[in-house]
Amino acid sequence: MSNISEDKDFELDSNRIRRHFPLINNRNIAYLDNGATTQKPMQVLEAMNNYYENNNANPFRGVYELSVDATDAYERARARVAKFINAKTEEIVFTRNASESINLVAYSLGIKGISEGDEIVVSIAEHHSNFLPWLQVAKRTGAKVVFWECDEEGNFDIETLKSLVNEKTKLVAITQVSNVIGKINDVKSFAKVARSVGAKILVDGAQSVPHMPVDVKNLDCDFLVFSGHKMLSPMGIGVLYGKLEHLEEMDPFLYGGEMIETVTRTGATYAEVPHKFEAGTVNVGDAVGLEAAIDYIDTIGFDTIMKRERALTQYAFELIKDIEGIEIIGSQEATEHEGIITFRVKGVHPHDVASIFDTKGVAVRAGHHCAQPLLQHLYDLKDEKPTGGISTTRVSISFYNNVEDIERFAKALSEIRGEMGYE
Repeated sequence: MSNISEDKDFELDSNRIRRHFPLINNRNIAYLDNGATTQKPMQVLEAMNNYYENNNANPFRGVYELSVDATDAYERARARVAKFINAKTEEIVFTRNASESINLVAYSLGIKGISEGDEIVVSIAEHHSNFLPWLQVAKRTGAKVVFWECDEEGNFDIETLKSLVNEKTKLVAITQVSNVIGKINDVKSFAKVARSVGAKILVDGAQSVPHMPVDVKNLDCDFLVFSGHKMLSPMGIGVLYGKLEHLEEMDPFLYGGEMIETVTRTGATYAEVPHKFEAGTVNVGDAVGLEAAIDYIDTIGFDTIMKRERALTQYAFELIKDIEGIEIIGSQEATEHEGIITFRVKGVHPHDVASIFDTKGVAVRAGHHCAQPLLQHLYDLKDEKPTGGISTTRVSISFYNNVEDIERFAKALSEIRGEMGYE
């Protein structure tokens, strides 16, 4: 979309949407670190404030009206999440974030259901949160982690997966959208391969659920995890979706508080799914915020969200490609990057790159993006040892970004090598 900067309708839509986000509307910043966390629309902030002003109480077990109201608010949020991803309400477990959701599965299912000699297939592109828990499960059980590697553009070959899985495979762990290169993985096809050998599949949806429709029934995944703060809601609320039959078989991960039914001196019985996985006082306020975020996303519509994010990504590619000394990580096609562009500036450490961006009012992310094995793998394929090691700089786009954000980013990028004395 080369004429995006001249598209009056696009700009009108931008102005309408940006007014909903107090921080970016009131501050002179091009916020392009949405893969790390998103900004919050006033609709979410107002919903949370309304809850704390009018309904705040400790939910469950309280017999007074205010406690009942808090309970209703919490369970209403759970039902809203379930509808959003086409799950049953009881298949939704609230956690603090996607990392905790994965750890819950790893320790509740992995420790109990995986034994010495079993295998866990993990893609090399995983965020550390979908990497380290499986290494721990293998260490504790004597199982083996088998790594599924991608090519230079981040493509995962299904035939390779077929060669990796066997009767020993108990679980396949893969992200739906890479947080480094923005590549969309065909997890529906991968799930079929896992199921062919009796293995389960866990999908990291942290970078997909906020940006595109995700239907867990259509994907036929066993588990899906995501974080609220990456989809316009507060930090501190995450989601684990699990097929009901799996959740019912799994033991609790945390103990105490609301997850119990009865307690004696020698033991306890636990609440039904999903409550047996939600120990302690639950996070009602942030659940309400997540519900409001989903309502907001539905109001904007994924058609609009995807159209805007992909147009802005295309525009960023067009502006970047003519800048000397820029290396884009992964595919060189904009359509292969779901709102995420990770790059290197020749001769300049990524932390210096991000610092220079900051002086120009552009917020980006520098580092390993919690995916060191992937970056190391990609550079090993090219037999390169770049300046600054394997660190990179990442720009991640949301639908509330506009043309000005992208142009401001590109202008700053074009000046970096000169400011570092290369031009």
